[in-house]
Amino acid sequence: MESLVIDLLLILLAGLLAGMVCKRLGISVLVGYLLVGGLIGGGGLGLVASGENRELQELAEIGALLLLFAIGIEFSLRELMRLSRYMLIGGALQMLLVVVPVTVLLMMGGKGWPSALLYGSAVALSSTVVVFKALHDYGQSASPHGRRAVGILLFQDAALVPLLLLVGVLTGEGESPTTWTWVLLVFKSAAFVLGVAALRWVIARWLVPLLAGLRSTELLILFVLAVVAGMGLLAHEIGLPPALGAFAAGLMLSGNRLTGQIDALVLPYREAFAAVFFVSLGTLMEFEPLLDAPLLMFGALIGVIALKTLAAALALRAVGLNWRAAAGMGLGLAQMGEFSFILLMSGTAPMVAGEPLVAGVNYARFLLLALGSLILTPYLIRMGLRWADPRLEEQMEGPGPESRFAPTDRALVVGMGPIGRQVASQLELRGLDSCLLDLSPVNLHPFAQQGFHTVAGDASDERVLRRADAQHARLVVITVPDDEAARRIVRAVVQLQRRHPRESPGSASSGEAEPRAAEPRVTEPDGADCIIAVRCRYQMNVAGLKRLGADVVVSEESEAGGALLRLLDSRMSDS
Repeated sequence: MESLVIDLLLILLAGLLAGMVCKRLGISVLVGYLLVGGLIGGGGLGLVASGENRELQELAEIGALLLLFAIGIEFSLRELMRLSRYMLIGGALQMLLVVVPVTVLLMMGGKGWPSALLYGSAVALSSTVVVFKALHDYGQSASPHGRRAVGILLFQDAALVPLLLLVGVLTGEGESPTTWTWVLLVFKSAAFVLGVAALRWVIARWLVPLLAGLRSTELLILFVLAVVAGMGLLAHEIGLPPALGAFAAGLMLSGNRLTGQIDALVLPYREAFAAVFFVSLGTLMEFEPLLDAPLLMFGALIGVIALKTLAAALALRAVGLNWRAAAGMGLGLAQMGEFSFILLMSGTAPMVAGEPLVAGVNYARFLLLALGSLILTPYLIRMGLRWADPRLEEQMEGPGPESRFAPTDRALVVGMGPIGRQVASQLELRGLDSCLLDLSPVNLHPFAQQGFHTVAGDASDERVLRRADAQHARLVVITVPDDEAARRIVRAVVQLQRRHPRESPGSASSGEAEPRAAEPRVTEPDGADCIIAVRCRYQMNVAGLKRLGADVVVSEESEAGGALLRLLDSRMSDS
């Protein structure tokens, strides 16, 4: 127990430091977790040897289970139907174009076909977390190339489940899998799926209303943890991977009125255990293959990126994207993802003919390849999105010398729905100090975890606006979906700004000495220095919002009509 506590403390501290450095540098924390794991592991300083501590491995596996639970809870049947064509055609083609060449190449190099197939499948998976975040940050998730990329990523996430099932079949407890093995696997899987569907209905019909009526955060957390643990145990008892049970638990809890709250409540547990998982995985990394054959490793990394870019580009072209956008988005999907590590780790224990399915120098090489591709991912996505949409060039270069906002300016975003989240991401990219305000603490929780200043409450209440420091905001963006609520918020913000006029540049701020008599304080009257932007639903409300003091009003009704006309023009010109 003492050894476990010491190792766990070292891993948590290392993960914390790595996460802070990665946030400061603007790169994925996943890269930091893996690198710091390699630093403190047996291939580095030797402070932690997770392979010798079974309890630590079990804690790390909880992180993998919670990541799969997160995939399941984010699955929406409506979203899957909307992206089904991109998923089934683009996703399947992308994986085949990667798995087949890698598997054949490894078999030619002397690997057995089970190990080669597992390695090839791991290479085919991309980073859902990293690509999703980049698409949202640059406002590209709803673009043609963004939607198709999301479809491919969803297919990869769904494919992880049968791939985990295949690990057990490929080993066959030292025997070659027979026809009966496959039949039994299909039967177990079908029974499990039917059971999950039935439990999902029971939860949505009876348990969700009960929990919602109790209004207890503690009971909801206990319920979620019981469902995840119970489904993992059930899957294990019938011979299926526990990871499948965690994924099924997410599916069971998706698509109901508590789904958003469940996801927000489980987020701290998921992030903490995921950090333990990835840092522990990094401790298994050995750097000797890179030092022994640097040219081989760099050549393999370039080959993986080139192969995955080509495969994704062909898949995106097959679902209707033009070649330029397909090549750009293909470059954005060229990395190996977080679930590549989960798939590789699942093959470290099973044995084939007395040998681990995944082990040896090839395992270390693949871990290094995955790490290298993730380190390059921010640059690959940046370059790829520029190819896919040349209009992003100016946005990615920053606000530029003619920007109306300085890095010290404060911004307030009211309403953290889909539009508010996108606006917050864009303001963060531009370096503005942003405060996020929403009526629901659940909507704000993920942003508070990322370090944003958040305030929960009614934005039409002056006391709430003061807590959000709205009186000093240079920019206020109101994205609430109710036009009447938007009117009340605009009126409250304008009145608050008028009572607290901003000082002109160069005047003294609070806490500084009063200016000399020869240099009187100058203020901007009537809140004229603050820009208020509002999202409204109906065009007829635009004029009223502007009369109240809004500087920019975007009407969904008008924008939707314009977007439809542009889409029709584009389709007609293509045809």
